Amino acid sequence: MATTTHKIGWLTACFLVIANMVGTGVFTSLGFQLADIQNTWSIVLLWVLGGILALIGAFSLAELGTHYPDEKGGDYIFISRGLHPFLGYLSAWVSLVGGFAAPVAIAGKAMESYLLPFGQAWPGLTDTRWLTVTLILGIGLIHSFSLRHSSVFQNVTTLAKIGFVLVLLAIGFYVAPSTTSAYRFDGSYQSEILTTPFAVSLLYVTYAYTGWNAAAYIVSEIRHPGKNLPRALLLGTLVVTILYVCLQIVFLKLTSVSSLSGQANVAEIAFGGYFGASAGRWVSAGIALQLIATMSSYVWVGARVTSRMARDFPLWHYFQHENKHQIPVRTIWLQTGITLVLLFSGTLEQVLLCTSFVLQLMGTLAVASLLRTKRLPTDFHSPLRPWLQWAYIVFSVCVLAFIITDKPTESLIGLGIVLVGGLTYWIKPPRGAVSSPKQSAHVEPRST
Repeated sequence: MATTTHKIGWLTACFLVIANMVGTGVFTSLGFQLADIQNTWSIVLLWVLGGILALIGAFSLAELGTHYPDEKGGDYIFISRGLHPFLGYLSAWVSLVGGFAAPVAIAGKAMESYLLPFGQAWPGLTDTRWLTVTLILGIGLIHSFSLRHSSVFQNVTTLAKIGFVLVLLAIGFYVAPSTTSAYRFDGSYQSEILTTPFAVSLLYVTYAYTGWNAAAYIVSEIRHPGKNLPRALLLGTLVVTILYVCLQIVFLKLTSVSSLSGQANVAEIAFGGYFGASAGRWVSAGIALQLIATMSSYVWVGARVTSRMARDFPLWHYFQHENKHQIPVRTIWLQTGITLVLLFSGTLEQVLLCTSFVLQLMGTLAVASLLRTKRLPTDFHSPLRPWLQWAYIVFSVCVLAFIITDKPTESLIGLGIVLVGGLTYWIKPPRGAVSSPKQSAHVEPRST
């Protein structure tokens, strides 16, 4: 196999983290939180706590990623080596559909929904399915050539995403609060933060923070991963945390609790209520377009997991193929095909519900694998190990308990999907490379 001569720098890796995290969650979660939690301090605390938990995960995977600097695959590698190859295989199996293909399809459907208000003014945009399909195919094509093509496209779309969010924040902080502002800075937060609704609201927040581990999946494509991977994971997560907290403050500033409570399109309602319906439509269209970077990041990252797993399992051998630039083209199009099937199946919400439990479980196993991984002098050293990791695991177990209590049927179906994957593990056993990493010679690449 040829050695990669072009690798990305910390900035592109950081953009990948930001693009993976900032999707629709931050623009929708507030409406569901306000149904029971209405103190502004409580809302801010929710999003700060979510950021802290994401940072703990980022610290953990920064150490794991620098422990395996020549590997792609992220959680698959970490769980396989730290815990057991069978668990790593299950992680890759679940990720193929629920972790990457389904989120791209869901983002595509969300884009269609966000463009709908804009399409009411421009009738030609009322049917956006053709646009979604073209975009998904186009993203797959862009990522099929070389790392340079992927990084340029990801950088441009992520800059557009960040620019859109910064414009919203600049406008929101510049104007005066509305006369019906949802701001509430009294002492009622003391009674809210110890309630069950506060814990449930935190589930929405953790979903919005999903993606903090994106750069760890492509660590072998990052130049000088020992310093650049931790920088990308931690800086990307910190930037997103600040953006998330600021966005909630702006949404609360522009309109009332009654307008936002129980609503999914809080950004459109907030800006539309303050500046008029036309402004709301433009914000909705902006949210739709910023999803391009999110979809791109999932395509880039997801293909690496399946192709890396395919190297170890003869059953998946066909999908280990990479082109001359070490791009896993076959897995990119496998994932793209699954995405399109899900897009037209109408079962996206069911897929998400059925896999949310096992995806949370696999993410917890990835963090837990650090506790079974011997620290090397060359690794990034996660602070307060193992206490931070245990804190993350305990919180995640609580999240899993909430999910399986609230959605028992979907959670059991998700576990059933895992069981099916477990059966395929034994069709053709792994070749043994999973648990015996080989360090390749270091090559000084060019960075992006």
